[in-house]
Amino acid sequence: MKTIIITGAGSGLGKEIAHLLSQQDYHLLLTGRALEKLITTKEEIIALGGRADILQLDIGKAEDISQKVEEISHTYTNIYGLVNNAGVGHFGSFVEMDEHHITEMINTNILGTLLMTRAILPLLLKGSEGRIMNIISTAGLRGKVNEAVYAASKFAVRGFTESLQKEYEGSGIKFNAVYMGGMDTPFWDNNDHVKDTSRFRSPREVAEIIIEQMDQDEILIESKKS
Repeated sequence: MKTIIITGAGSGLGKEIAHLLSQQDYHLLLTGRALEKLITTKEEIIALGGRADILQLDIGKAEDISQKVEEISHTYTNIYGLVNNAGVGHFGSFVEMDEHHITEMINTNILGTLLMTRAILPLLLKGSEGRIMNIISTAGLRGKVNEAVYAASKFAVRGFTESLQKEYEGSGIKFNAVYMGGMDTPFWDNNDHVKDTSRFRSPREVAEIIIEQMDQDEILIESKKS
């Protein structure tokens, strides 16, 4: 059974993608910082007949990535894919943005995605096939008010993904760039950037569209309403 690693799999879109992939006979390796949420996702998948394991991991810490990926490379011999889903967002006026928040977005959204990919891609190349899916957001397609740093981080991942698509063309490794609008998730709970999330798609709805369009290099999912 092929193994797919999903970062940020304890809630939101990552959790829903994990559920849907488990129904396609993939073994899921669920990663994230919050162990309790990962356990819940794992138990739900197993209850529905799927297979999943947990790897507690903070992609914002380079040393954690290298150590944990080294461990799983010996444990799981059929790693097939990676979904770079984990990300953080802080919003507001750029000149008033806290330096810690800027650093956190750069470390998680950009460096975390790059380092996870660099660690996992060699494992996929050994088997001459695989899939890496980067969850980017429509903030990687156009700038938005009060999202300067967040958009910058997502534009970086867009360029990274498009470059890998060209660099590994014909290699058997599929790279998906996923651009979705806002979702109705706890992502917005700690800020007032979006006051009404009810107009957004649910994580399940977005996950279903992603799985349906996995053969495409670019997947664009706008919010229900602009």
